Amino acid sequence: MNMRTLLMTTALACTAFAGLAQANDTSSSQAVPYHYGMPLNVGKVISMTEPSTLDCEVVTADMKYIDSTSGKPAEITYRKLSDACSYQS
Repeated sequence: MNMRTLLMTTALACTAFAGLAQANDTSSSQAVPYHYGMPLNVGKVISMTEPSTLDCEVVTADMKYIDSTSGKPAEITYRKLSDACSYQS
């Protein structure tokens, strides 16, 4: 009976730690859609991503960066022509 209690306690502790880790991940900033004229205080770009496509079309891209005024990570989304447009003539 002692082993069963130990295993149950361990399983519950692991579940609690996993829940805390997920809670920390969801507290990150949400991506804000960019609007023309919106001030951006980009101190350092962390990553820029966009969906890959073979067609020249407008896609929604994401940029993660460090805000130069607050020093905190931020994320914005914006619309742009896909990289495929650069290769088509």
